[in-house]
Amino acid sequence: MKKITHAMILPLVMVSGLVFVNCEIKNEAPNETIQKPLSTVEKKAELKKWEATPDGINYKKWKVSPQGKKVLADAAKIRKHISAFTNMEAVITSLSLPPGSALGFGVMARINGDDYILKFEPEKSQLQQLHSLKVNDKIIIKSHSVSHAPKYSYPIISGDYVELNSKVIYKRTLRKNGC
Repeated sequence: MKKITHAMILPLVMVSGLVFVNCEIKNEAPNETIQKPLSTVEKKAELKKWEATPDGINYKKWKVSPQGKKVLADAAKIRKHISAFTNMEAVITSLSLPPGSALGFGVMARINGDDYILKFEPEKSQLQQLHSLKVNDKIIIKSHSVSHAPKYSYPIISGDYVELNSKVIYKRTLRKNGC
């Protein structure tokens, strides 16, 4: 009888010990350090380090190439609209992104004679309205950002607002945590 009692108590003691240790670990203050923002000098040093990597070298080569210069010039043409978050008239030129794109959902659009990738991060409820777009549709867009990447031959506009025939068909929703 004592052997059975000891056999039952021993696993119970071991499990409760593990639970107790696990609780203590969770209650300890995390010793992760919060990284403070880099100073201007530190940012420049990090940029110099990155420029020495293969990706940095390829980016610098792309920037001075004819294709890179065109992409950067096209992005600069709409920078005022992006900064002021004002309306830009666009015409849909393609309902698909260039082959090999990894940007998610998007379309190709022409603004003032230049082509741009217009990418979205839609909620499922907004997809149907965006899928209703057709080639040659004239839309009004607003955006807070334009970016570029050596992989793409066009600047990338993050769509925040789209209007078709004076009707809002897309408005980016802010994330819950503010990020």
